[in-house]
Amino acid sequence: MIIRRAFADLSVGQVHYAACGDAHAPAVLLLHQSPRSWAEYRAVLPLLGARYRAIAMDTAGFGDSSDGGVPASIAQWARVACELLDALNIRQTDVVGHHTGGVVAIELAAAFPDRVRGLVLSSTPYAGEAFRIARTQRPPIDEVAPSDDGSHLSALWQKRQGFYPPGRPDLLEAFVLDALKVGHRVEEGHRAVASYRMEERIGRVTQPALLIRATGDPFAAPHATELQHHLPGARIVDIEGGMVPLPDQMPEAFVQAVLGFLSTLP
Repeated sequence: MIIRRAFADLSVGQVHYAACGDAHAPAVLLLHQSPRSWAEYRAVLPLLGARYRAIAMDTAGFGDSSDGGVPASIAQWARVACELLDALNIRQTDVVGHHTGGVVAIELAAAFPDRVRGLVLSSTPYAGEAFRIARTQRPPIDEVAPSDDGSHLSALWQKRQGFYPPGRPDLLEAFVLDALKVGHRVEEGHRAVASYRMEERIGRVTQPALLIRATGDPFAAPHATELQHHLPGARIVDIEGGMVPLPDQMPEAFVQAVLGFLSTLP
């Protein structure tokens, strides 16, 4: 199935997205982690596109999307995502978010409830007060100091290597490519999540939700139960062996979980 890529002219400038499937089918919007791009869903798009109009956007300021000079924030990224829905004449969509994308999905559902039918939150942290405090006590996640000999490229790889499956250098290559494209703004997504006051917004989320827990993701897996506490109707589905790059690591299992949930929605 063909993946078609395009740009939409939005308030921040040109925003890039990739789509797969029948333009008249129900829509599913896919939101990526930081500092990735739509490419995180490259293998997912054709699988979802067999039944849905699957759209993976580059978050404003990531991939090939402009940020328009507007400061990065979860609220801003959710607004731009809603603008993309308007540009594509999508009245309502299901939303799938992974890591940072899951946080944006929560804000999208809270701020624009009539535009979101259902939520799939994959490896999504509960970004409450304890999360914010913990982040201030930890070093940057992906930031490395530039070096004349290029050793910072290896350092960037090694920072993530322990959280990626062995024998899959392709996944780390994809991460490094997206991180290099963002450049000095590589931590923007992590900082945006760390400053988001989810506890003030999640109570507005009334849509049905699925929580995907990648069992090999030490950052996000522990948050699933707490997230479920704040979304009491949400169900948790475990993907055994899933790690930080879950959508492009295990696309078939990921899509199976998503489709299983979407099939239950009215």
